[in-house]
Amino acid sequence: MTDRISFQGEPGANSHIAAREAYPALEPMPCPSFDDAFAAVSEGQARYAMIPIENSVAGRVADVHYLIPDSGLYIIGERFVPIKHQLLGLKNATLEGLTHVRSHPQALGQCRKELRTLGVQAVKTADTAGAAREIAELGDAKIGALASTLAAEIYGLKVLKADIADAPHNTTRFLVFSREEQNAAPESGPCMTSFVFRVRNVPAALYKSLGGMATNGVNMTKLESYIEGGAFAAAMFFAEIEGHPSETKVRLALEELAFFSTSLKILGVYPADPFRRS
Repeated sequence: MTDRISFQGEPGANSHIAAREAYPALEPMPCPSFDDAFAAVSEGQARYAMIPIENSVAGRVADVHYLIPDSGLYIIGERFVPIKHQLLGLKNATLEGLTHVRSHPQALGQCRKELRTLGVQAVKTADTAGAAREIAELGDAKIGALASTLAAEIYGLKVLKADIADAPHNTTRFLVFSREEQNAAPESGPCMTSFVFRVRNVPAALYKSLGGMATNGVNMTKLESYIEGGAFAAAMFFAEIEGHPSETKVRLALEELAFFSTSLKILGVYPADPFRRS
């Protein structure tokens, strides 16, 4: 298998930085879309995929939750990455001369107040690094980009304002995906378990299916619903809990959930990022 790690975006994207920091020995593989990043792993072009799933300021990353269950891949790890956006411009640009700033909608949302204070117009692009490349190609000193310092280095831009964000806790959580299941050992330390399930189409099915989490003292950290195949009947859910399925309380909670569901699939059991303890 190719020693590469795929990510959505262009060279210099935050996902590129996350992949490089987590797996420095693997070659970063930029992909046009999340679907392409998943496919690179499932087709054997890359060993892992580094995918952002949520941000502490802007919330969930759109579309990812729909793609995870159908990717056929397993979650083998998580990584929390503090996000530091740089306001970039051409070498001859000035902060006062900017009229427009380009970036991914997530980045623009995370710096909304800052951009309003600067009095510039936000322009949505496919990703942060792509915005940096675009302004370098356009050559217009009035157009800036929100991107990383790595993107500034790659595309020959300068930082007009460093580390801008509306909240100091701006952090993105990434999940690492593999074609092979690599569940953490029961005694390996704090773990997370991710799974998808479909509840029965009966009243209070979700309430009953999750009752075992409360009675067994299992902490659920994420619950996302989505409709499958355009059928507005029983919903599918993507969920995450703290703990390992080998633990008695987790096993009992999952058994109760399965009883009130028509399907349950564990997507991965992996070490909890130490960031959670901080």
